[in-house]
Amino acid sequence: QVQLVESGGGLVQAGGSLRLSCAASGYSFTNYAMGWFRQAPGKEREFVAAISRRGATIYYADSVKGRFTISRDNAKNTVYLQMNSLKPEDTAVYYCAARDWVVATTPAEFGSWGQGTQVTVSS
Repeated sequence: QVQLVESGGGLVQAGGSLRLSCAASGYSFTNYAMGWFRQAPGKEREFVAAISRRGATIYYADSVKGRFTISRDNAKNTVYLQMNSLKPEDTAVYYCAARDWVVATTPAEFGSWGQGTQVTVSS
């Protein structure tokens, strides 16, 4: 059973940085592409970033390109999201997700989800 646990969220001022982590267990981590999504109050869940099984392919939403970096450590079964130059519009609950084999960028294509971690950026 796939289990994903996010951590690293919190309150930060605009222009600041946070690093989210997602620890995976219960499956062969290297068989799964990983993604980060976010959901703000009253809005649909949206794609943030995704990384292929070995890290060779990476996608970003236009809104975070150049500010956020996704990475994974397959030895530690962990995927990260480094968030720099944070803006108030980045405020949301951030979710980690897993998809077997092929990397994707839409929520419907990911079958396993963590519980989410809150990121709040103050102006």
